[in-house]
Amino acid sequence: QRDIARLIRKVATRYKVDPRFALAIAMAESNLNANAVSPKNAQGVMQLIPATQARFGVTRPFDAEQNIKGAMAYLSWLEKRFAGDWHLVAAAYNAGEGSVDRYGGVPPYAETRQYVRRVMGFAGAGAMIRM
Repeated sequence: QRDIARLIRKVATRYKVDPRFALAIAMAESNLNANAVSPKNAQGVMQLIPATQARFGVTRPFDAEQNIKGAMAYLSWLEKRFAGDWHLVAAAYNAGEGSVDRYGGVPPYAETRQYVRRVMGFAGAGAMIRM
């Protein structure tokens, strides 16, 4: 886990993603488990679904470095898409950017709201949570 955390910080910096936020996403998604698979078939340390893997060139989702690079490319894209609003970035990572657009903010899904709270708490931004 220590090696994965180090890799996340390194790759996040390269992609200009806040390393604390990137690590918080990984903790919420898989607890830094490179072999994790969700019931919705999200895979690897950053829990990328196959469609996101395809969008960001991930061909080996259980290769921690490739999975993390794909996720950092996605997080960087989401940051631009949502003008740096990390609450919306976290919500979109969990529920999809279409859901965030449809609701004009963090969707009213209990799972997504809890996810955003967890990520922001892990990132050290718990006091700044807005829903």
